[in-house]
Amino acid sequence: MTVEDCYHLGYIVKPHGLKGEVQVLLDVDYPDEYKTLESVFVQQGQQLVPFFITAISLNGDKAIVRFEDTDSLDLAQSLKGCALYLPLSTLPEREEGDFYFHELVGLKLIDVNTDDAVGMIENVFEAGPQTLLSVKHKTSKEVLIPLTDELIKEIDKENNQIHMFVPEGLVDVYLED
Repeated sequence: MTVEDCYHLGYIVKPHGLKGEVQVLLDVDYPDEYKTLESVFVQQGQQLVPFFITAISLNGDKAIVRFEDTDSLDLAQSLKGCALYLPLSTLPEREEGDFYFHELVGLKLIDVNTDDAVGMIENVFEAGPQTLLSVKHKTSKEVLIPLTDELIKEIDKENNQIHMFVPEGLVDVYLED
């Protein structure tokens, strides 16, 4: 299993108590969907290592988790800061029109205002309260486009395109030398 085959679930924040439990921050829209989680992949270095869960207690977007064969503070401490992943195949189906951020990567961004291709989406990330698309423009420069429901006209998965109302002049700001 590789990171590319998975989605990011959250992070191990710190040990909890003295018996190997850890506090986890779930970086997902609906944490309650994960209250019966049986296992996760923990990123250690460049590898994803499977860990089986024996107990989980949710409180909002935080959870206290006990992993199988993790019964010491030292082992829990060694997991501090590690990212947690789950296979993409475990993602719940979304309703028509809804999407996961990773599904946008690789789509061609079309500006509805000009009907021009801005470039290919290389990444989606959150910068504070705003979600941004990192788009590789045809000039090879990176252009950052805000992602909001109001700006999206259509996601055409069949043609690998997203049609958006790109704010006027925004792309030009990135192309100036």
